[in-house]
Amino acid sequence: MSDSPVTHHKGEANNNSPENATNEQKAQMEQAYAQMRRKLRMTQLSEKIKHKIMVLSGKGGVGKSTVATGLALSLAQQGHKVGLLDIDITGPNVPKMMGLSGQGLHVDEGLIHPAVGHLGVKVISMAFLLEDEDTPVVWRGPIKLGAIQQFIADVEWGELDYLILDFPPGTSDEPLTVTQSLPDIDGIVIVTTPQEVALLDSRKSISFAKNLNVPLLGVVENMSGFTIRGKVEPNTKVELEAPGGKNVETMADEDGKWSATLDIFKQGGGKDTAEELEVPFLGALPFDPGVVRGGDDGVHRIVAEPDGESALAFSNIVTAITEQLSEENEPGINII
Repeated sequence: MSDSPVTHHKGEANNNSPENATNEQKAQMEQAYAQMRRKLRMTQLSEKIKHKIMVLSGKGGVGKSTVATGLALSLAQQGHKVGLLDIDITGPNVPKMMGLSGQGLHVDEGLIHPAVGHLGVKVISMAFLLEDEDTPVVWRGPIKLGAIQQFIADVEWGELDYLILDFPPGTSDEPLTVTQSLPDIDGIVIVTTPQEVALLDSRKSISFAKNLNVPLLGVVENMSGFTIRGKVEPNTKVELEAPGGKNVETMADEDGKWSATLDIFKQGGGKDTAEELEVPFLGALPFDPGVVRGGDDGVHRIVAEPDGESALAFSNIVTAITEQLSEENEPGINII
């Protein structure tokens, strides 16, 4: 055998050159190049987006998307530039809640431009890509996770103070993909309701956050209590039969106005769970039927009643979050 290097004589084809690559090889090279550019853009996101917050829940039906939307709107109400990324590929609801149903997305120079909702919040969701909102998205894991990476890296978010990421219920591939793809996640917010089943699943979400080694900003208890109001004779005692066979007593004021909060789904479970697991309790949100109507109508309570009880509760939760993130040494509870 000869040890001399292999040379190509004049007129001999070099099968390794790009111009001689097969269509399959060219497609692989283009895909590899696109992935490389996507990873670079994900890294560059840290320069344009100051804070990135994940919103998780252990189970469905606790109002996680409503809370994620409320956090985004409350931050925008306080003057921040905010983006809202709907990671729930198979059940995207955020556009409807933001009054953006039926809108499409604009693509320019290979980048997707978000839709803009109430208070200037920028929104990206799979729902924008569906011709019919009743069309199911039946994708296997790799395709779904590829779409999530594209939603992160191929979107022209611009300069943002906060990016809120709304995830599907549970602890599965989606949050793992995001934490592995998107650098410098500032923290996770866990949403629960007071009943035991939801609290059990929220404990799993907290444990999941610990395993991800992402700061845990805290727990939000949604649907915490339903406040009713009325008017009777001034300084009159009012007795109510509350859920669970409990009686609630309250006194009317000198104008005859009274109010009482009924614990429809119990109360305080989120706070107790947070204290037991030594994570922050960010606050409780009231059981507000107007939130349901607002979600259907595309007008969140924060927009419809910016000075109302729900808006105030969201504002208090946002303040608790921003105070954590503003601390230079301890932006959250960094769990290892």
